[in-house]
Amino acid sequence: MPKPQKHPAIFAAYEALPVGGAFILVNDHDPRHLRDEFEARHPGGHGWEYLMRERGNWRVRLTRLASTPLPRVLADAGALAADVGAPGVGGAVWRLQEGERDLDSNVIAIPPGGGIGAHAGPDVDVLVHVLAGGGRLVTERESVDLAPGAVVWLPRLSRRGFEAGADGLRYLTVHRRRQALAIADAPHRDR
Repeated sequence: MPKPQKHPAIFAAYEALPVGGAFILVNDHDPRHLRDEFEARHPGGHGWEYLMRERGNWRVRLTRLASTPLPRVLADAGALAADVGAPGVGGAVWRLQEGERDLDSNVIAIPPGGGIGAHAGPDVDVLVHVLAGGGRLVTERESVDLAPGAVVWLPRLSRRGFEAGADGLRYLTVHRRRQALAIADAPHRDR
């Protein structure tokens, strides 16, 4: 099987298992990178048992322990907010990394006195939770003060801009995941 197809095929076989079901993976080396992927996608929801560890002959029993990925803590909001206003820190400082998801989420840092200029937002609603610092949300008609704990809804396509206060601004965004751009062949035209 070509290398790019191996991990997807293993995950597909795993997803087809009932809870408690297992299969044995046979490999010519330690599949530790695959184990890392399972830990990232299914922490606590799978069993990984080495049955054989010999040069050129590795066997691992993969067991499905849960029907879906388990809920888990992804980050500590206090830690993400801890260095608000740190010199030279700006942009996305945390991102939701899970591959199989319906949501996107980021933590955005704006340095003291900095901002994100007025713009039309994406074609998705965005929820913003201010973690630390302060500033203002500038809309088409008014400015809204932002302080830690504020939860703000940004309707899709709404005009908005952010201005950080003297301590900087750090906020969490959550929105529906947008589809990635795909490259396809141009449609064939008959002449």
